[in-house]
This record gives sequence, structure tokens and C-alpha cells, in this order.
Amino acid sequence: MSTNIAPLQPPIANKIPKILERHNDVRIDNYFWLNDREDQSVIDYLEAENTYTKGVLKHTEKFQADLFEEMKGRIKEDDTSVPYKYNGYWYITRYEKGKDYPVYLRKKDRLDADDEILFDCNEMAKGFAYFKLGGISISPDNTMASFCIDTVSRRQYTLQIKNLVTREVFSDKIENTTGSATWANDNKTLFYSKKDEVTLRSDTIYKHKLYTDASNDTLVFTEEDDTFNTYVYKSKSKKYLIIGSSSTLTSEYRILNADTPDETFTVFQERERELEYSIAHYKDSFYVLTNKDNATNFKLQKTLETNTSKEHWVDVLPHRKDVLLEDLEIFKDYLVVNERENGLNQIRIISWNGEEDYYLPFENETYTASIGNNPDFDNTFLRYSYNSLTDPNSVIDYNFLTRQKIVQKEQEVLGDTFDKNNYESKRVWATARDGVKIPMSIVYKKGIVLDGSNPLLQYAYGSYGATIDPYFSTIRLSLLDRGFIYVITHIRGGEYLGRNWYEDGKLLTKKNTFTDFIDCSEFLIDEKYTSPQHLYAMGGSAGGLLMGAIVNIKPELYNGVIAAVPFVDVVTTMLDEEIPLTTGEYDEWGNPNEEAYYEYIKSYSPYDNVEAIAYPNMLVTTGLHDSQVQYWEPAKWVAKLRELKTDTNKLLFSIDMDAGHGGASGRFESLKEVALEYAFLLDLEGIKH
Repeated sequence: MSTNIAPLQPPIANKIPKILERHNDVRIDNYFWLNDREDQSVIDYLEAENTYTKGVLKHTEKFQADLFEEMKGRIKEDDTSVPYKYNGYWYITRYEKGKDYPVYLRKKDRLDADDEILFDCNEMAKGFAYFKLGGISISPDNTMASFCIDTVSRRQYTLQIKNLVTREVFSDKIENTTGSATWANDNKTLFYSKKDEVTLRSDTIYKHKLYTDASNDTLVFTEEDDTFNTYVYKSKSKKYLIIGSSSTLTSEYRILNADTPDETFTVFQERERELEYSIAHYKDSFYVLTNKDNATNFKLQKTLETNTSKEHWVDVLPHRKDVLLEDLEIFKDYLVVNERENGLNQIRIISWNGEEDYYLPFENETYTASIGNNPDFDNTFLRYSYNSLTDPNSVIDYNFLTRQKIVQKEQEVLGDTFDKNNYESKRVWATARDGVKIPMSIVYKKGIVLDGSNPLLQYAYGSYGATIDPYFSTIRLSLLDRGFIYVITHIRGGEYLGRNWYEDGKLLTKKNTFTDFIDCSEFLIDEKYTSPQHLYAMGGSAGGLLMGAIVNIKPELYNGVIAAVPFVDVVTTMLDEEIPLTTGEYDEWGNPNEEAYYEYIKSYSPYDNVEAIAYPNMLVTTGLHDSQVQYWEPAKWVAKLRELKTDTNKLLFSIDMDAGHGGASGRFESLKEVALEYAFLLDLEGIKH
């Protein structure tokens, strides 16, 4: 006697047509109704999608649990950060075995002094499904700490103050802040930024006086331009409070002596469209990192603190067309500059006395090096970090005087199976359809034969000038050890090859981002790294938009795709100024209120271009409370894909009903999401353990 079990059926969303019209163009959105998270029928649909995903992947549940334990097992649970010294105290972050959240502590003067626990997030997180401690700011006299908490995952933080002497947490709660604040030098005045309740744009700066009611806080600055965000911080020299305003292409700063917090901020250099700059104070001058005078890759200039407008700026490091200036760090005796040449990070050391100017040596073909936490102005050493696709992350102190490097900590990979010599990494270049060379960073376990049969996961982001450097990951070992090749594709839209690399992948050249990824996929197939039966693609957020675009353009290249918190309904979102972040995004995607941008965005927007074709196996993830990409974008996309796709491949939608854009908050909880993603990929490859 046999029993026939009916196959699981995916949920089918109701179609309720909504007419959307702009520029005499009519779009019918059948799933617009999914954008109301207060509607029980929306929640029911999302829960049904979760149930379906769980059912389809039920046979992988033990594998997911094993993957979780395997990945967790490589991570040192009782871990401690490298201490750094600031204003007489050593500051340390500690993780304890069996606990999900960090403990923040400090020691007075010496590392062998007693621990002073500042915040134990394990205690603070009790009772919350999500918990995140935002920026901690210590008053100059070391007696007060401001701190911020988010328990929803929409990056709207509640600001409070703790007396570090009495341990009392003051009852005042300042809601809807950005999660950071900074003290004036009087130890009683605190500046912080707040967000618009609807758009979540950071638009105001307030001033709070200790021991006064927060309802009486003074509004210091309002950012009226809805394409800008505002924030406040203190210069490393501790002399200036600085209010910044920035959009994608333009910046402006206001400065005030931190000794006189009740006086008025003055504009450093008023905003000019497409003039970008950032400032660092040293002695009687400011150092300005800027794109002024068509310095596409930025240059370093200097101006007296008494004459800060741009006509007074003079070159310190002039513009170079093949070197991007990314960051700088100022010390008493040295200037340190983070540069990028031919895609690779470089750290340049320059003495103020003019006698030294050199680069730290890095041997690897593809690696990541960045300036670390260096809050002490008088330090004789630079703290920086280094890692590669095969080298675990190291925190290194470089002594300016002796030129010696001391590795303060190398990331431990627990277990006895990891040996970095068992893996190989390299950089290869594909030729895009317009002749441009696109770099890729590749890692795999040694011994792999390049015969087209290898599973390969190709990852990219490709927006906002954000560069995904080749970084080490203990989690990724779970794929590499099972025969996967992993590739980071440095497509246009990031800044891997300089500022022009970004300019060529945004606005009306955005499609370069998508075709670069596809051209790299075809290169990897042609060179026998993999084949369409074994090629997988993954991206998140704007990288999820990339995933949505490539499956519309060239779905037959991929066996599976993971789109995490994907930005896929670009036209509708960019036309809705009430949605968080929209207006600040016009310089990235274009403003679809203008017809040329509307037509261009519509021509690639994944949701608007779903067709009745065969799509790859797909796993789509989101968080109900996501503030960056609203949950309904992937929900609508999945519903439309289900309606139109002609294949029988898997289409799975996993929604975290507690979390937002960054996923779960616990240290190891997020590994469960990765275990789900990896089980999805490995199952498609027939790898069961």
C-alpha cells in the first residue's frame, strides 16, 4: 500500500491592481497592497511564505544545524578586542562563552588594572528579540557616558546617559536619534542628531544639558534639504565640534570651538553642488580631503583655521588620476594616508618635518589593508588591520620611530582543520563588452581542477562607490572546504579602480554594473572555473538589485541566486518621497520625476521587468522592519515571479519577522541565516553534509 503525499504548494498572493501613472506612462502594480505591515492579510501572506520555505528545505534542517555549529565552532567565543588607550583609560570589548552580545569595559591607566564594566549588552538585551547598542561617547572628564539602543532594527536609537561614577542611568530618554552623540569640553553639554519619523532622514542637531529635562533641549541646526543627512562629532584634536551635512555628491561642515558650546557654529565652506570635502584639524590648520578643481580621485589640501573657505585651500598632496585618496589619520608627528592604486590599498606614512614619505609594504596579490582605531593624537604608532582571502584578519601596531610591526592579534580560526596554506587566492581580469577590464578576486581550496565542474559563488555589490575588498571569512570556509570557488567581482559602481569606476556605474550608466557582472560570469565559464549548471550568484541590498537585474537579463547563466534584502522596485520607491532614504538617493539612481531618469530606471528595475521566462533557483530574504529596503519590495517581486515564471525551479522567500536590514542582532544568531543560504546552495549541488 503506497501513500501519495501532495507536493508543497507555494502561496499565491492576491492580485489587486493599482494604477501608477507618471510621464503619461501607466504601470499596473498587482501587489502594491503588500506595503502595509499593519494589515493582517499581509502578515498572513509573509507567514505563509516562511512556512513554504521551511517546508521545501525541511530535508536540510539537520544540515543547516550542522552548518551552524560548524561555522560557530570556528569562532572564538571568549574573545577580546585589542585594547586601545584614550584619555587615560584602556578600552576593551569582550565576548564571553555562551553569550550573544558584547561587554564593554575599561581599565584606568594600566592593562592590569581592575575591569570597569561600562555596558553588559547581554543583560541589557534581555526581553528583546532584537538588540543593538549604538555609539558610546565618554565625557572628557571620564565620568559620563552617552549610549544609544535600538530594539526594533529600524536604526532609530533611544539616547540615554549613564553616570560612570555612581552607575546611575538617568531617566531621560531621547527617542529617534541616529545612534551617536558627542560631548563638548565642559563635560555637561551633549550634541546629538535626530531623524525624521517618517523618512528616517537624519535632519536635526540638538544640544542637551546634563541634569535638565530632554524636552527642553535646544535645536542647533536643521538640514532643510531633503537630499542631505546631518551628523555631529568632535575633531580628533578635541578642539572643535563639527556638524556635517552630506548628500551623495555634496558636503558641507560647520565648526565650533568645543570649549564654548553655547556659541554659534560657523560654516567651514558652504555647500556647492558636487563639491565634496572632509576635514581634520591639526595645530592651527585644517586638512581638507576634497574633489575641488576636478580632483576626481581627491586631493589633500590645507587651510588656516581662521580662513576656512575654499579660496584659501592649498595643495598638500595633489590630485593623481591613477590614485584614489580614501582616508587620512593625523598624529602629532605624522600624517597617514589610505590610498588605493590599481584596486589595492596602500598606507602612506609622511612625517610633518618633511624627512619621511614612504609606503608600508604588502606582498599579497589581492588583500585588504585599512587604518584602524587611532584615537590618541600623541601616539608613536599606527594601528591598522590586514587580511586577505586566505589570511585571517590581523590588528597590527606599526612603530613610526623603529619602523617595526607588532601583530597585536591575529584572528583565531578554531578547530584543527584550517591551514591557510591549503587555499589559493588570485586576481583575474575579464573583458567587459565595452572593452573595459573588470577585476575579480578569487579563492578556492588548492587541488581543484578547472574543468568547468566546480560549484562557484560569485558575489558583488556595485553601488554608492562602496568597494568590497577581498576579505577573509571563517564562515566562507564551509563552502570552500566543500569544493566551492568564491569570487568577489569588482564591478563598476564601486570605487575599486578609483572614483571614475563609480561614476561609470551610476545614474545613466547604471547598467554597466549589471553587464559587468554578467560578462565576468561568462569569463568564469569560458575559463572553466565553472559552468551554468554550477554557477551561483549572490548580492544584498543594492547588490540584491544587481541580482534582480541579472536574472532578467541572462537567467540561463546561473543555477541559483541568493538576493538578500534586495532593492528591486526601483521606480516606485524612488517616486515615493515618504519612504526612508528616497530623496537622498537621487544622485545615485536619478530622480524619476524627470522623464529621462524614469525611462532609464524603468528599463532595468527588476520588479518592472519580470517576464514569463525560466528563472534560476532563487532564495530571497528580507526583514519585516528593514529601514533601508522595505520588506514589501522583495515580497512584491517574489509574488510577481511566482505569477509569471515558466520554470519549476525553487523560488523561496524567507522573512525575519523580528529583524531589519542588518539581520539578527545576536553574535551567532546571524549564522543561522547564513546556514540557510549555504544549505540552499549546497542542496542544489547535491552536497548533503
